[in-house]
Amino acid sequence: MSDSSSPQRTRRRTFGVYIGRFEPPHAAHLEVMQEALMQVQKLIVVIGSARAARNAKNPFTAEERQAVIVELLREVGIRPSRVLFVHVRDYYYNESLWLSEVQRGVAAHTHGSSDVALIGHLKDESSYYLRSFPAWEFLPTHVVSSLSATEVRRAYFEDDLERVRSIVPPAVWVFLERFRQTPDFAELQAEYRYVQDYRAAWAGTPYPVVFVTTDAVVIRSGHVLVVRRAEQPGRGRLAMPGGFLDTAETLLASCIREVVEETGLQISDLAAYQRSQAVFDYPGRSLRGRTVSHAFQFDLGIGQLPVLRPGSDAADAFWLPLSEALSSPELFFEDHHAIIEHFLMRG
Repeated sequence: MSDSSSPQRTRRRTFGVYIGRFEPPHAAHLEVMQEALMQVQKLIVVIGSARAARNAKNPFTAEERQAVIVELLREVGIRPSRVLFVHVRDYYYNESLWLSEVQRGVAAHTHGSSDVALIGHLKDESSYYLRSFPAWEFLPTHVVSSLSATEVRRAYFEDDLERVRSIVPPAVWVFLERFRQTPDFAELQAEYRYVQDYRAAWAGTPYPVVFVTTDAVVIRSGHVLVVRRAEQPGRGRLAMPGGFLDTAETLLASCIREVVEETGLQISDLAAYQRSQAVFDYPGRSLRGRTVSHAFQFDLGIGQLPVLRPGSDAADAFWLPLSEALSSPELFFEDHHAIIEHFLMRG
């Protein structure tokens, strides 16, 4: 006699959703996707940290990660048509926007179907997002692995290539080998080494160090003032003028000093143009360690764009149209795009 409950236990859901950064995909990611595809008809892979500047934590674009996932699944006989993709930005200071972007991306594939299961493993607080989609059935994975993308990146940037090869699928290894030949890899490895040395220099303090910085969002005639970073970390990336707080100055004085030093902006009494300020303290906002930024917005009104003279701390300083600034998160260092976006979207 058949068990009437067995069809419910074994039925294949129409869609499964698997969320991750996949920086890069590794063997455990592949196992989860293989297991999921035995339980769902189509798997929607949500790739996080999309449209961000490359750095040592997020070295690969969402497009590169998607292409590698397609290849590693093809290697084990899974048709590309069974896997769909969604690319989602990081929203450090607005969780609702992140959730909305995931929901919208998934809905574009499901076309109104409610037969959606969320694939994952509640291993620690980093898996909090698995509780954030109550409309989707939670389908726990049985794949339990200590392997992490952090370990893969460490071995990769430290040239422990045998270790890398042993923990990633062949398609990922081929991609990583090819990527090592690019100028982007050289910059990322230099940044990785800089960050490791930076953290080591502060490792001996009695208490964990919290760094304090100030940053300036300066607006003039539909443009925002930006600098191009001259040194690691983030060499070549766009950023707001800013820097570390000196012990003998106020936050506002620090911010104005950095604007003048980095851009050569000559505006008498810049403080009079201050419109708002906010604190940005996402714990992982900087690879260097816990760094809290106090950002100030200055509105210089309309008129000709002031001439700039970049200082030694910046490779360049220029006025960027607001449309380009808002639409190009991949150009910016750390969370600087999110900070600019915060002030501009408030009107």
